[in-house]
Amino acid sequence: MISAGHVNPFPAPRSDVSAIQASHVYKIFGRRPESGVTRLNEGATRDDLRKQGLTAAVIDASFEVEPGEIFVVMGLSGSGKSTLIRMVNGLLPMTAGEMIIHGNDLGKLSKPALRKVRRENISMVFQHFALLPHRTVGENVAYGLKIQGLNRIDREAKADEALKMADLDGWGGYKPGELSGGMQQRVGLARALASETDILLMDEAFSALDPLIRRGMQDQLIELQRKLDKTILFITHDLNEAMRLGDRIAMMRDGRIEQIGTAEDILNDPASNYVARFVADVDRTRVLTAGSIAEPPYAVLGSDQGPQAAHKLLREHQPSWLLVVGRDRTPKGFVWEEDVARAVRTGQRELPFSDVHEMHTVQEDTAINELFELSAQHRAPLVVLDGHERVVGVIPRVTLLAAAGQAATSDVEDDPVLNDQADLEGIGA
Repeated sequence: MISAGHVNPFPAPRSDVSAIQASHVYKIFGRRPESGVTRLNEGATRDDLRKQGLTAAVIDASFEVEPGEIFVVMGLSGSGKSTLIRMVNGLLPMTAGEMIIHGNDLGKLSKPALRKVRRENISMVFQHFALLPHRTVGENVAYGLKIQGLNRIDREAKADEALKMADLDGWGGYKPGELSGGMQQRVGLARALASETDILLMDEAFSALDPLIRRGMQDQLIELQRKLDKTILFITHDLNEAMRLGDRIAMMRDGRIEQIGTAEDILNDPASNYVARFVADVDRTRVLTAGSIAEPPYAVLGSDQGPQAAHKLLREHQPSWLLVVGRDRTPKGFVWEEDVARAVRTGQRELPFSDVHEMHTVQEDTAINELFELSAQHRAPLVVLDGHERVVGVIPRVTLLAAAGQAATSDVEDDPVLNDQADLEGIGA
C-alpha cells in the first residue's frame, strides 16, 4: 500500500512570482452551487451531490504556474481538467476560490477588466482548431489583433511573423479547408503567438491529430518554448504527452488534484495508489534523465594534483578510476588505477597527459534510453554535465542497467477506477 502521506503531493513552485495562482478553486454546476461547496467541505462526495442535482466538476484545486513554465494538467475524461482551464481565462466563473493572473483576481474583476486581461495576457489554442473557414489563414492569425484594434499593416506583419514561427510561411493566403489537420492546428498556434500574450492555454490541443503529426507538434512546441519562454498551461488525457511536455504535471481525478510534481517525482514517488497505477506502464527510460540517476564520483582528482595524491585517493576509496576535474568543476578525463600505479612506480611528479583518458559526457536532461549505446561502447562511466558544462555526477554502467531494470517496489492495492477498462480509454499508449 502506498501511503498518500509519504511524499508532499503539492510541492511549492520554484520561484516567488507566479503567472497563474489558483487557490481552493471549486466549480459546481446546478442550482445553489454554493451549498455544494459547503457539503463537500463537510465530507460529502461527488455522488452525494449528484443526488441533489449538483455536478462537482472541480473540487478544492490549488496550484501555481511559474513564468516560463509548461504546466500540464493530466486526467481522464470527466476529471475536471477542461473545466479548470476555462476558469483560468474567466470563461467559466468559479463557484468558490481565487484565480489570480499576474496579480489580478479574476473573480473580482468587472467584465471590461476581465476582457482586458484575456486580451492582453492570455491566448488559447483549442482542440478542434476553432478557425474561421471563410477567412484566409493570415486573416485567422491576425483576427485577435484586429479585435485589439491594431491597424492592418501592423497586424499583418505580426501575423506573418507568427506564421513563420509555426512553419507556415507562405500559407497566409490559403483558406483553412485547404490545409491538413496538422497545419490547421499550427494556424491555431500561430494565432495565439501573434497576440504576444505571455500566457498560453492549450486545451487538448494535439489530441485530434494523428500520432506522427502529434509528435511533430509536440517537438515544435518544445522548440518554440525554448525561443519564446511562454507560460503554458497544457491540458491532456495522454500520459506520455504529459510526461514529455510538462516541467510539472498536475494529476486530476474526479475533480480533485491528486498530485503535482515533475515527471520524475510522479514516477518515483506517486502520492496515491491511483497515481501509482496510472504510471505503472510508463517506459521509465524515456522519462527519467541522466541527472536523475547520476551519482557522485567515488573520488575526484584535481587537474593540478599528481600521482601521490591520486594514489592516496585510490587507497582511501578503493575505486578503479578517478575523475579528473579542473578548478571550475569542468571535467578533464579519467585516470585508471594502473595509470596511477605506473606513475608512482616510475617516480613521476605529474600524471602524463596520455594517462588522462578520454571521457564521454552527456547533459543532465538527456533521457536514459539515449545512454545505452554510448555506455556499452566505453569502459569509463558517463560524465553528466549541467548547462554550464560542470560536473553533476557520473553514471557507471551498472547504475544505468539498474535504473533501466528498476520495477515498482511498492505493492499497490486494486483501484476500482483503474480496474474498469472503460475508464482506461484515453490513457496514452
